[in-house]
Amino acid sequence: MTIYLIRHGKTAANEKHLYCGSTDLPLSDAGRRELQNIRYDIKNVCFISSGMKRTNETLQLLFGDVPFKIDSRFREIDFGIFEMQSYDQLKDTPEYQSWLSGDNEANIPPQGESGVQMKKRVLEAFSEIKEDTCIITHGGCIAAIMENLFPKENRNRYQWQPKPGGGYALRDGQYYMEL
Repeated sequence: MTIYLIRHGKTAANEKHLYCGSTDLPLSDAGRRELQNIRYDIKNVCFISSGMKRTNETLQLLFGDVPFKIDSRFREIDFGIFEMQSYDQLKDTPEYQSWLSGDNEANIPPQGESGVQMKKRVLEAFSEIKEDTCIITHGGCIAAIMENLFPKENRNRYQWQPKPGGGYALRDGQYYMEL
């Protein structure tokens, strides 16, 4: 079984370095242009999108008008009250400092979800895949899957996140290749 994990293209929030997980943004103009230069030879698979504008648009730009399923469990982490704000905007707030202190994988941003909660739902959805599949999802979701499958690589969430439009190919859960 082969599974492709592809990160959505760039959004305005990515370009401005804003926390953007649950906010449903489309691709930016630059993101659309960058995706037009990417070609993947991926056929005869089940396509899955997280159902957000940026993932649906990425799927359409990369693969055309193909049928796909939506599984919202592949959505990015919800940053709660930190959504659509930058580090510079948040760095002096007590809520942000509290979230960053200690184990920020377990810490929950106000009105959001923790990295642990996001990983749990993503890995549950991933475990149900039983056929060749291409998932158009988010950097954090891809990192959660890769970190879980390849712990000996000793890479953290940020090191596993592919560039927008990039990703990984997994073969039988053991082999990976960067796309």
